[in-house]
Amino acid sequence: MRVTQSMLSNNSLRHIQNSFRSMGKLEEQLTTGKKVNRPSDDPVVAMKGMRYRSQVVEVEQFQRNLSEVYNWMDNADAALNEVNSVMQRVRELTVQASNDSYEEKQRQSIASELKQLRVHLESIANTKVNNKYIFNGSDTSGKPVDLAKVDETVDLGTIEAGNAGNYSLFTEAGEQLLWNEFKGTYIGKEGTEVNVPVTGDYIAKEIGAVAVNSNNVDIEVSKGVQLNVNIKPQNVFSLDFFSDLKDLIDKMESPESSGEDLNKFLGTLDGHIDKIISERAELGARYNRVEMVESRLMSQEIIAKQTMSENEDIDAEKVIIDLTSQETLHRAALAVGAKIIQPSLIDFLR
Repeated sequence: MRVTQSMLSNNSLRHIQNSFRSMGKLEEQLTTGKKVNRPSDDPVVAMKGMRYRSQVVEVEQFQRNLSEVYNWMDNADAALNEVNSVMQRVRELTVQASNDSYEEKQRQSIASELKQLRVHLESIANTKVNNKYIFNGSDTSGKPVDLAKVDETVDLGTIEAGNAGNYSLFTEAGEQLLWNEFKGTYIGKEGTEVNVPVTGDYIAKEIGAVAVNSNNVDIEVSKGVQLNVNIKPQNVFSLDFFSDLKDLIDKMESPESSGEDLNKFLGTLDGHIDKIISERAELGARYNRVEMVESRLMSQEIIAKQTMSENEDIDAEKVIIDLTSQETLHRAALAVGAKIIQPSLIDFLR
């Protein structure tokens, strides 16, 4: 086959263009730090890179979720610590007032302080974090405690059946009941009395008096793993809790009360303090698990990023050497191309 000058020129140009293309690819890799900058460079590496990147993003999201978990738990623990301190002060004042040497005015002064402590407990129960109530179960927009409604007396006999949904029903011990569990008398739809055999004492309070939502607030901290970040408000800020404090204050303000009458409240206060400590201990156990999950996520993040880097990041030293070699070859190709292209008439006239 006859090799013409045009064939030599075309081949030379094609090889020079390929050399330029190789240099351009190496330069792009060195600039971006990535082996693959488009799927066509290496479909397999690109596909794996998408999976690895999704894994890294997922771990980073779980770490952001952990920040929210810590925010809830830290605030809840601080609030329970404050509640415990307040209750210890209430107990201390009760022991003080149970001394029969205290006069009526002195006990009334103590009662005044107890009233302020009770209001302070209401404010703790209504703690907000990021504009969410943390002591009302999953109903984070509803106020957990309203002392005005707690102290309001509701006559069960005046509640109409159609309006029963506006009230919460409790046993005398402060345990919430459903209306279909009620055994008593209330007004029917047409104003007639509905009689049900009474098997115990019941208390009705307007909705919003105390938290009745017991649903957990769960936050996902790992694949398929969710942690409860709140406490059961009924174990701490119950109707019984605030009602017992009100009874203590009333008894302390009564001129007929004796030290023995006040001393009987100590067992009740100790019961509430034990519930607070138990709830805080349970919260602490979950907090320890959160710390272990955080440690695991940190390890997963390191492994995921390392795997992603090995899949798509370049070896800078190798790319620099390859680029230098390619540049040398490119210069050689240009030199050879210049020699094989036929000299022009100007070259003959020199």
